[in-house]
Amino acid sequence: MSDFNYGGTDEESAEIKKLNAEVLENTDNFENWEKLVRAAETLEGGLNRNSSPQAIATTRDAYDRFLAKFPLLFGYWKKYADLEFSIAGTEAAEMVFERGVASITTSVDLWTDYCSFKVETSHDPDVIRELFERGASSVGLDFLAHPFWDKYLEFEDRLEAQDKIFEILSRVIKIPMHQYARYFERFRQLAHTRPLTELVDQETLARFRGEVEAEGFQSGPKGELEIEREMRTKIDNFHLETFTRTQTETTKRWTYESEVKRPYFHVTELDHPQLVNWRKYLDFEEAEGDYVRAVFLYERCLVTCAFYDEFWFRYARWMSAQPGKQEEVRNIYQRASTLYVPISRPGIRLQYAYFEEMSNRVDLAVDIHQAILERMPGHVETIVSWANLERRQNGLEAAIEVYKSQIDSPIVDLFAKAAFVVEWAVLLWKVQGSVDEARQVFQKNQQWYLQSRHFWAKYLEFELSQPTNLATEPEHYARIKKVHDDMIQESRMNLATKKELSNYYLLYLQERGTKEAMKEFLQIDRELNGPVSIQPAYLKADGNKSLENGHAAGEVDDATLRKGEVHYSTYFQQRGELPLNAAGLAAFH
Repeated sequence: MSDFNYGGTDEESAEIKKLNAEVLENTDNFENWEKLVRAAETLEGGLNRNSSPQAIATTRDAYDRFLAKFPLLFGYWKKYADLEFSIAGTEAAEMVFERGVASITTSVDLWTDYCSFKVETSHDPDVIRELFERGASSVGLDFLAHPFWDKYLEFEDRLEAQDKIFEILSRVIKIPMHQYARYFERFRQLAHTRPLTELVDQETLARFRGEVEAEGFQSGPKGELEIEREMRTKIDNFHLETFTRTQTETTKRWTYESEVKRPYFHVTELDHPQLVNWRKYLDFEEAEGDYVRAVFLYERCLVTCAFYDEFWFRYARWMSAQPGKQEEVRNIYQRASTLYVPISRPGIRLQYAYFEEMSNRVDLAVDIHQAILERMPGHVETIVSWANLERRQNGLEAAIEVYKSQIDSPIVDLFAKAAFVVEWAVLLWKVQGSVDEARQVFQKNQQWYLQSRHFWAKYLEFELSQPTNLATEPEHYARIKKVHDDMIQESRMNLATKKELSNYYLLYLQERGTKEAMKEFLQIDRELNGPVSIQPAYLKADGNKSLENGHAAGEVDDATLRKGEVHYSTYFQQRGELPLNAAGLAAFH
């Protein structure tokens, strides 16, 4: 059976097959996707209505998968729509444009291209006007929206619809944008030819007429033409006040807009000053208090900064502070989780799970945890979060069952299991209040986790944290000493880690030890910190022992040691404030 033909020559089909394999091998590699799309576009010398069904299907499949992976690439939506127009006509192209503007609603370029396409392919002004109005609600507030507004005005110019042109200009002159001044000049010129009733609302018009007529009582009655002339002067001054306000608002925003160096999406990182500018711009717009403008700026920011978790967190938090916006918050979390933030950084998904738990959608919160674990089995933070969810909703035993199932799982590594044993013991200790049961969990499991720093640190912390008094201190000391001795003599961690953990015990001996404590203190110090020649046998490699893979028997290889050194924390503990003068590229995580 011959290989599937993707269209074109055998060589072209083989190239598509090879590029498909490269894309599937690493779906995050943007360059491989671009190569695949370019190769598909050029099948059979370039696609048209006469291309083979295989070539057309191959190209559509390449574009569909590429834009599902990277939906914010407005230029590719435009290319796809043009391609569909050449293959299948107007309706097919419109469907691609609709998918595009749904994926990247704030793209001035894509809305302008879509509306231009509609102007050229439709003969119904009302249908075209409706599309322009959709575009205006999506991108009309953009600081660089002038190409869109120019296209809208050009369309109405073709129809010689002066009333519509004046309506559009009346809206545009109030929007802070880069080219606000030229719109105002055109509006002002057009205002001289429009009836008074179109220039201002009825209430303002009546107020101006009253003022003019009142002035007439002192200088004698005025004719209707004179009244209209004076009213137009007042209206022009009124509009100049609007211009001044727009100018002021534009100037405020120019500080931030001039620093936006990449207003579009790309898979490469931004530099730190760009992120600082977006943070400051969002601070400004939030302080201005206009909900619509703040939302629009967030949406713009999340095109440029789509792969930066911090802006998704920030948007969700800000939105949650607005009254009655629960569905909007849910939408933010869903977009971040399903499209932009990779699952390898699960923090935003866990926060989404907490949001759904808060919303009494506990089953969905559990599903979110399990979806993460399908891709990252044994992920400690996610499993601890899931167990705590079960404890909150279904009680202590439900949480412990989560840990037990993970400890028994053959696909979870040893060091993750050590963390789950610790969490299990902590639940018994701090939630159930059973110190003895918690101690038994540590004691029964220590033989399995001799390489885990986390296990031994938490075991030692557990015993050091138990309350004591003069009567019970000897028993308390014996327990702590046993854990410390086992950690030093039996665990298979490196010497530096043993020294680090031993410091807690040395501090205990100083602060709570008996008259004989300093003897033990100095012995431990000598054994751990003295020269190799005086170290006890269990701390050094014995030259007489056989070697296993370059290490003394019983030692652990470097890779395993590094795994054993891992420190576990939560996504909300890992975030720190960056210095304002940070330079260079900003990593996505």
